Amino acid sequence: MMAEDKARNRRKVRVGIVISDKMNKGIVVRIDRTMKHGLYLKTVERSSKLYAHDEKNEAGVGDKVRVMESRPLSKLKRWRLVEIVEKAK
Repeated sequence: MMAEDKARNRRKVRVGIVISDKMNKGIVVRIDRTMKHGLYLKTVERSSKLYAHDEKNEAGVGDKVRVMESRPLSKLKRWRLVEIVEKAK
């Protein structure tokens, strides 16, 4: 049991904003991050999209959600919804 918990804790967890909920049991999450430009040293914003599994179709566009890495669930889905941190206004 303990070995399984430790393996689960190694999974990546990200927080992002839902940008699409049109799929059945699926959402698209935008992950924003800031980084310094390599040459100009200016702070720039970068974002990436993750496709996540939402078993109960509970997340909506604009919600802030926490997703966790999982086994491949479909062609694009490699993440699953853990919780909704904040509902959209």
